[in-house]
Amino acid sequence: MLDFWKMDRNSSPPSSDTEDEQAAGDSIGNTVYSKHWLFSILTKLIEVISSEKSDSNSNHEEVQTELDEEMENDICKMWDMSMDEDVALFLQEFNALDIFMGVFAKSKCPRLIEICVGILGNMACFQDICMSISKDDNLGQMLLQHLCDSDSPTLLETSRLLLTCLSQAEVANIWVERIRENPSVYDCVCFIMSSSTNVELLVKVGEVVDKLFDLDEELMLNWIKNGSCQSVGQSTDDSPEERPDFKIVPCVLEAAKQVRSDNPEGIDVYMHILQLLTTVDEGIQAIVQSPDGGRETWTLLYGLVCHELCQPDDPPIIIQEQKSVLASILSVLSAMFASQIQQEYVKRRKNMPLIGSLIRILQNMEDCGKRSSDNAKKSQPKDTEKLGTVEEDFHLKILKDICCELLSNMLQELTKENILEGLKQGHLNEQKCFCAFQNLLPLYFTSVESFLEALREADQTLADSLEKRFPSLKLQT
Repeated sequence: MLDFWKMDRNSSPPSSDTEDEQAAGDSIGNTVYSKHWLFSILTKLIEVISSEKSDSNSNHEEVQTELDEEMENDICKMWDMSMDEDVALFLQEFNALDIFMGVFAKSKCPRLIEICVGILGNMACFQDICMSISKDDNLGQMLLQHLCDSDSPTLLETSRLLLTCLSQAEVANIWVERIRENPSVYDCVCFIMSSSTNVELLVKVGEVVDKLFDLDEELMLNWIKNGSCQSVGQSTDDSPEERPDFKIVPCVLEAAKQVRSDNPEGIDVYMHILQLLTTVDEGIQAIVQSPDGGRETWTLLYGLVCHELCQPDDPPIIIQEQKSVLASILSVLSAMFASQIQQEYVKRRKNMPLIGSLIRILQNMEDCGKRSSDNAKKSQPKDTEKLGTVEEDFHLKILKDICCELLSNMLQELTKENILEGLKQGHLNEQKCFCAFQNLLPLYFTSVESFLEALREADQTLADSLEKRFPSLKLQT
């Protein structure tokens, strides 16, 4: 569901609340908003643009301007009003799109540009208007240029507008193709991810990138392979050779570190971007062949799993809230472990905390599964509720499958010394081994058998106990 961008701005927009105005048909559609008032603001907006143009011609310098307070209040009211479909249609009918294009082309006022992009974003929430906005190539090009703006509020509204359009199937391909044909978008997005400290902006830009990669694998491959192409960076003073050669993985990691502590939703978005990258060989190579050999990615993801998500003092139900981000993180770790097993940062002796966390995730899923089953028996849900339960189980199953694959690969690599360390630190015990075996068998029989062989050397008593509970694992003589 698309969000209408309600902002904390001003008091309620003006209405045509007099009998004379209503009798004269001044109300916009089924609203109480005044056509006359709105039309007067559009007229003032044209005058503001004309005034700015005259000033810039006389000064011959592009100096940023500011809105006067009354005008800002009025167009902010129009921003609020544009959340209503009747108002949005009225604005479209009276060529507001052309007026906004004039603002983007001529205005030197960041606040005015921000508000106009925001109004367009509200209007784009309605399918027919979104189609008109998207098909206007000149407007589309101007909007993409604002991704290179130095004004954070404008960047935020531009990102919201793009995400709104990309979320509508009827026009998404128009924007994907437009972005693919504009190499500067890559540099602008990477610049934001690598340098911004505005968490709200980082989350929204991340959502745009995530949506783009999900919609179009070819574009994702282009961005993976990309360096700096005809940058349109934030500083126009920099010569091309002074601009950074952006790579997608370090930029994603930098943004993820910024949002890590402030926005759980944001970290979910950036982990999903990394997961999408690992769906192609080029993406995995981009991660593990980065300047640090993938160490930074592994360290970030390792820290999230071992120290922040699904912790021992969290209730088991936390797995429902975190299942999406955990599935993304574990997918990336699994791909990295499979390709970087000889790297120092994924060596077996350092992975016992991660193995313990994987088993804890499986334990929490088992606990949630039992509770869901018990509740279902008690409540006998209706068909719609059953559908919701099935959907929840599906997402948990995906997490379980990813978790088991990574756990099996890691257990298979453990030595006697690793296991002794895990037992000493509490990452392994009989209960945890039982949970691991129960989830891994029979699909990962070979991995479990390999782990059990090393366990016999470390703790024969524990190995014997597990063999009794899983007779299929007894040595064939």
